[in-house]
Amino acid sequence: MRIGQLAERTGASPRQLRYYEQQGLISPLRQVNGYRDFDEAVVERVHSIMQLLEAGVPTRLIKVLLPCMRDGQRRPDFLTGDMLRELEQLHGRLSARVDCLAEHRDAVRRFLDETETWG
Repeated sequence: MRIGQLAERTGASPRQLRYYEQQGLISPLRQVNGYRDFDEAVVERVHSIMQLLEAGVPTRLIKVLLPCMRDGQRRPDFLTGDMLRELEQLHGRLSARVDCLAEHRDAVRRFLDETETWG
């Protein structure tokens, strides 16, 4: 599929997709005319990239995480001790965020349960 089609299917702009390509997060084939040609599997990959970015994960770490999430590959060659420490810190931040979201979810559920008794 072409970049416009991928943008439409993922909600990412073509500019974002070109940036993901530049960062080595996605790799399209190139047609003879130079157009990008994306495989169907890239749709799910772009969704993962967008979710990780939304969670505050920088692209240099997304590049490390994506193979582990999809391909079962472990420890890319370019993984350094500094990156491992940064991933540990990221894990802590994400865990705290998940805990906070769970608390908010539970508060909304309690509120909804209470409002059911009002009616």
